[in-house]
Amino acid sequence: MSYFLPHLHSGWHVDQAILNEEERVVVIRFGHDWDKACMQQDEILYSIAEKVKNYAIIYLVDITEVPDFNRMYELYDACTTMFFFRNKLMMIDLGTGNNNKIDWALDDKQEMIDIIETIYRGARKGKGLVNAPKDYSTKYKY
Repeated sequence: MSYFLPHLHSGWHVDQAILNEEERVVVIRFGHDWDKACMQQDEILYSIAEKVKNYAIIYLVDITEVPDFNRMYELYDACTTMFFFRNKLMMIDLGTGNNNKIDWALDDKQEMIDIIETIYRGARKGKGLVNAPKDYSTKYKY
């Protein structure tokens, strides 16, 4: 499904996508199209793209093709989803300790919609850090 979502092929395109969007949250999935976790995340993002189009726009970035942000955003995981609003990285407290990004693939459409909507509502109020609608600190039950 990654073929149906817009890809950004250079650092300049990523910057322009973040800079030029004034009213919606920019959701960027960093990773590889061939990676299983990214395929799962792309499936979720594609299925919700139409539902969230009024307050979010979704892009995909291959971290091998565009390595410009790998060190800056610490993109060491196979699949990373980040959120931006008005040229600002939006942080979300998921209970995992890493507030800058989601570094796993979500498997529920409604969870992703809720996260994006929470970020949008917080960003419109001027908040840089929002609390996730669900606590992911116990995602892995040991």
